[in-house]
Amino acid sequence: MTTRPAARGLMITLASLVVLAGASPAASESPAARAVDARQAGFKQIGAAFKAVNDELRAGKPDMAALAAAAARLESHAAQLPTWFPRGSGPESGAKTKARATVWADAAGFADAAANLKAQASRLNALTRDGDLGAVRKQAVQVGAACKTCHTAYRAED
Repeated sequence: MTTRPAARGLMITLASLVVLAGASPAASESPAARAVDARQAGFKQIGAAFKAVNDELRAGKPDMAALAAAAARLESHAAQLPTWFPRGSGPESGAKTKARATVWADAAGFADAAANLKAQASRLNALTRDGDLGAVRKQAVQVGAACKTCHTAYRAED
């Protein structure tokens, strides 16, 4: 069966429309909105890793290997946190974000808070590898405090 040139052109046009209709909505988002989406995804990873740490610590007999894996993920994501706040991705951009403008206005303070979270997560990671469960429990509290410090100063209320 042969296809006439007009029918072939119509099929190509229809196929192109189908492809375009399925294009990612993120492709049309602003750079600020994409930055906010990436930031939120990163924070979900931090939250999931810290939840895994806390879930293990609440278990009757915590699995130190699972604790160490979660602490390593937490440390890795905490190290990336400062890169999640490019200029122009705050509330002034119009993107839906809970980041306060103080993230950028108090850049030095924010950098210190982010560095503290990284340091606390690194310490937690090291302690999980040492196997001292009591020290891990105490350090998990310090990680939580580092999270709270940043949320209090740099995140808008829900």
